[in-house]
Amino acid sequence: MSNLLMQLYDNSTEAIFFFNSDDSVLSMNKAAEKILDPQVSELMKAGNTEAICMACKGFTSTEEEQTCISCYMSNPNLDIPSFQVFLETAGRGVVPYTGSIQMIDSEKGIRAFMLRDLTPQFKTSETLHQKTLVKRVIKAQEDERKRISRELHDSVAQEMLSSLVDLRVLKYMNVEEDVLKKVKQTEGSLMRLLDDIRHLSVQLRPATLDDLGLEAAFRTHFKWVEKNYGLLVYFNSDIRSKRFEGEIETVVYRVCQEAVFNALKYAEIEEIHVNLTLTSGELKLIVSDEGVGFDVNAPTYKGTGLGLFGMNERAELVDAALSVQSEIGNGTTIVLTVPLMKEETEVENHNRG
Repeated sequence: MSNLLMQLYDNSTEAIFFFNSDDSVLSMNKAAEKILDPQVSELMKAGNTEAICMACKGFTSTEEEQTCISCYMSNPNLDIPSFQVFLETAGRGVVPYTGSIQMIDSEKGIRAFMLRDLTPQFKTSETLHQKTLVKRVIKAQEDERKRISRELHDSVAQEMLSSLVDLRVLKYMNVEEDVLKKVKQTEGSLMRLLDDIRHLSVQLRPATLDDLGLEAAFRTHFKWVEKNYGLLVYFNSDIRSKRFEGEIETVVYRVCQEAVFNALKYAEIEEIHVNLTLTSGELKLIVSDEGVGFDVNAPTYKGTGLGLFGMNERAELVDAALSVQSEIGNGTTIVLTVPLMKEETEVENHNRG
C-alpha cells in the first residue's frame, strides 16, 4: 500500500504539497513543481513560508471571486474539502484550481494541500453559458418577431383594409372627377403599402411555420421570392406535414432563408435548388446553386459575412452540422444536418383537431 501511495504521489496529475505547522513545505510532487515558477518552487523547498503567497492570486469567497482575506492556509487546524483558488503558473498565467486542505498528522501539524486544474471545466461551463445565452437571445428575437408579425397582420393590415373599403365606397358616390382621381391614386398607394406590410409580416415570422410546419412555410416563402425577385426555386421535400420540435423548425427555416437570400444577392443566378429530406435519425436541408461561388478559405466574404456566422450560430443551438462547399465559378452548396431524437422523427401535426 505504501508503494502504491508513493506511485500515486509521484505520478498524479494533481499538484500535491505537504506543509508543516509553520507553513513550510516538506515535500511537493512533480505536478506541483511543474505548475510553479522555478523561482517560487525553489523558495518553497528552501522553507520560505511566504513563497506560496507569491504564486497565489487569491481564493473565491462568497463576497469576491479572488481574495486573500481569511486565507485557508493561515489556519493550520482547518480541513477544507474543496475550494477554488487562482495561481500564477509557469508559462500559463493565472489558472483556476480546485483545492483541498487535509490534516495528515495533527500532532506534527502536517497538512496535505492538493490542486486540480479547473481550466477544462471552466471552458466547458463558458461554452455552455454562451450557448444558453445565444439560445435565449434567439428565442427572444423569434418571440418578438412573432408578436410583431401577428400585430402587423391582425391589427395594422386589417385597419388598412378597412380604410380601403371606405375609399372604394367613395368611388360610387356623386363626387367630382378630380376627387375621384385622387381617391383612386390613394387606393393604389394603400394597396401597395398593404402588400408591403403583409410581406414584412411574413418575413418577420411566417404564420404558416407555426400553424402548418416547415414544408408549407417553405412553399409559401419560395412563391413570394419568385414573385418579388424573379428567382426560380426548385423545391423538393419528403417531410409533407410532419412536425418537429419548434426550435428545430425555426433553425431550419432561418438557415434556408439566409442561404437563399445570400444566393440571391451574391451568386448571380436565376434559379436555386432546395431539398429537405427526412432520414432515420436526421433532418437534412441542402441549398445549392450554380452561381459565381466564392473562396470558403478567404479571410473575408462578400457582404458582412454575418449571414454565414448567423447560420452557424443557429445550427449549434440544435447540435446540427453545417457545411458550406463553394469554389469560385463552381457555385455553392450549403448542407444543414439536424440530428433528431427517436421520438422527434415523426411528430403528429399539433394543430390537428
